[in-house]
Amino acid sequence: MSKQRREAANMVAQTLFATETAIDGALAKAAQFVGTMPVARQDARLSAVVGQEAMDHAVNALAALNEARRAVVAAHNALFEVQGQIGLGAVNFGGLVDKPPYEQASLRQLRSVAA
Repeated sequence: MSKQRREAANMVAQTLFATETAIDGALAKAAQFVGTMPVARQDARLSAVVGQEAMDHAVNALAALNEARRAVVAAHNALFEVQGQIGLGAVNFGGLVDKPPYEQASLRQLRSVAA
């Protein structure tokens, strides 16, 4: 493993983590925005038709942010393969949390909850 490869991988990893954090923050803020709009409408005692187009756009923006997050997660997973291709093996680049093996992460099952 060359020093240049390790430094390049660190640079990519740091920008990846910053991107993941930024998208999660934007997604959380957009969700808050979407949730605030109907409450504000009700507090102002306005008809449900007031602001529907704005709500549609906000929800579309939230969905687009989720798709962006999905794409970044896919890039993250693809970089795991690149890591092996350039001879870095199982090197931890300082993620926020230890991630489970890929098989566990992708095979999680939802449980049915009785009402």
